[in-house]
Amino acid sequence: MEAILIKLRDTIGLDAASIGRGAIERAVQKRIATSNMKSLVRYRQFLDESPDELRALIDALVVPETWFFRDPGAFAAVAAEAKTQNHPAQLRYLCVPCATGEEPLSLAMTLLDCGVPADRFHIDAFDISERLVTHAQRGVYGRNSFRGNDADFRARYFQETSKGCAIHPAVRKQATFRQANLLDDSAFDGPQLYDAIFCRNLLIYFDSESQLKAVRKISRLLRDDGLLCVAPAETGLLLRHGFVSANVPQAFAFRNGKKPGMAKSPLPARRPVHRLSTQPLPFRSVAKRPEVNLAADALPKATEAAPPLPAFGDAMRLADEGRFEEVSRICQAHIDARGASADAYYLLALVSDASARYAEAATLYRKALYLDPQHRDALAHFSLLAAKLGETAAAGALRRRALRIEPNAA
Repeated sequence: MEAILIKLRDTIGLDAASIGRGAIERAVQKRIATSNMKSLVRYRQFLDESPDELRALIDALVVPETWFFRDPGAFAAVAAEAKTQNHPAQLRYLCVPCATGEEPLSLAMTLLDCGVPADRFHIDAFDISERLVTHAQRGVYGRNSFRGNDADFRARYFQETSKGCAIHPAVRKQATFRQANLLDDSAFDGPQLYDAIFCRNLLIYFDSESQLKAVRKISRLLRDDGLLCVAPAETGLLLRHGFVSANVPQAFAFRNGKKPGMAKSPLPARRPVHRLSTQPLPFRSVAKRPEVNLAADALPKATEAAPPLPAFGDAMRLADEGRFEEVSRICQAHIDARGASADAYYLLALVSDASARYAEAATLYRKALYLDPQHRDALAHFSLLAAKLGETAAAGALRRRALRIEPNAA
């Protein structure tokens, strides 16, 4: 099995721990049975001999969780910028991975609704899975792709068929779907730069080397003043690689701080709603901050021997899927059962942050950092929140602390 894990890591950058070794083993066993291989050793050889089988295994491992307008803040941010762009070239956007197409098509509908002419923009949508790309090219969707209370777009842009809801051809033609591997050196080559890139819930599945390679490629593909939209769990990674927050509420959007145009920010930042202290964290003395009770006797004691939060990976995945109530229940249950946990408070803060409950998020980030001053992700996200609220001094101090922590120290 180790040889197969290495093959997957080298091919698609997969960190086995991100989805669980058990899930990979089950997928491999199913493929062994389907391909009539007699052993793991023979199947590993077969993966080298058959590109089709390697693609089939990858398809078995890729299980997308997506729906239309899953993250409206990111789409609105890109559309707002599109209306201010004055360069003569056609606006270009990239969605990778595109899964079954809901994300790029949501972007297309948002741009059209905002008055951006159809001939003014185009979307490249790529995914590692040929199966998912074929689904996206078909453009027919079932009930699971339509969630939430705002279904007006469904009546305007879809037609009911015997096989499901078919996207209108006028929207479908705005996106080009094809199979591609972001880590392939030959993929995405060409002079075209993108005004915005959506790369959500991909980097979290990569090992550290593949993350670095992917971020560098994205940086090369993005225009100097372009936006990069990621999932909440991926924001800390971008901060460590030179990206800076675009200060767009609920968008998780970044600009490349190493490019000269990154300072451009036509989108209005939300006015501060909560003052953050510029005093270094963690807050060991809280006498001057009655609104956040972080006195040592106010929190359950954390012990070094406490086992790691077993559902942390599941809770992070649920947070990325926007299932905030489930995340809150998991984290609170662990706090109740085991006492204070930096990871649990960090996830609760992330949920509050994404839900625009900024004062609550700040309190929870402080609690996480009180328990673990080296919690790099809490530092990174608290830095973003501080910048969003206009607290530049606090944001800078938090960001510097996050950058000083080695990747394996947290």
